[in-house]
Amino acid sequence: MEQPKKKTFTENMRLWFKGILDPIANLLIRIGLTPTAITLTGVAGNVISAVMIANGQLLWGGILALVMGPMDALDGTMARLRGEASNWGAFVDAVSDRYSELIIMAGLLYYYTELGNTLGVMLVYAAAAGSVLVSYTKARADSLKFDANTGILTRMERYMILAPGLILGYYYPVILLAAVGIIALLANITAFQRIWRVRKQGHELLRQMKLTKN
Repeated sequence: MEQPKKKTFTENMRLWFKGILDPIANLLIRIGLTPTAITLTGVAGNVISAVMIANGQLLWGGILALVMGPMDALDGTMARLRGEASNWGAFVDAVSDRYSELIIMAGLLYYYTELGNTLGVMLVYAAAAGSVLVSYTKARADSLKFDANTGILTRMERYMILAPGLILGYYYPVILLAAVGIIALLANITAFQRIWRVRKQGHELLRQMKLTKN
């Protein structure tokens, strides 16, 4: 019997806050907004946040990033309530999330480059690479019919570390550096967790195929 897929922290958060998200999504629908409009608003907001961060305005950049975070959940909720949830919508949502995250990382990369902070630059690169790999390993696993829903640092956790890190980093720069470092470490560990999970499933599939042939 196939075991039910374990939900990620991000998916659980959407369930926990359903009572808050649904009324807001309904309001946005009533005033004529579409899920795509909310998705694009989130991306645009993160572009502005990244520009602020690049220019050293960590406090306001962090606050804006914090505000833009719920957009990730709102567009999907709106699509569900409108009865328009589709593979295409899910694809656009996922791609826009990756762009938003990388745009913020680009702002941070510029910020640390201007400061001449080599450690900060390397940590941002490692955090961005790990974040992309977390998403890519899951997407690739899904395309091959494997389950990679595991890991200690999915998108929501990264957001909950980075946004407060930016705000507090305005006052205490070491906090932002630590936040980026935590993401760099744990995001890459998460990617390896997913690789290992798929490896075990792949080996089990091969074992079953050999048994079937025999």
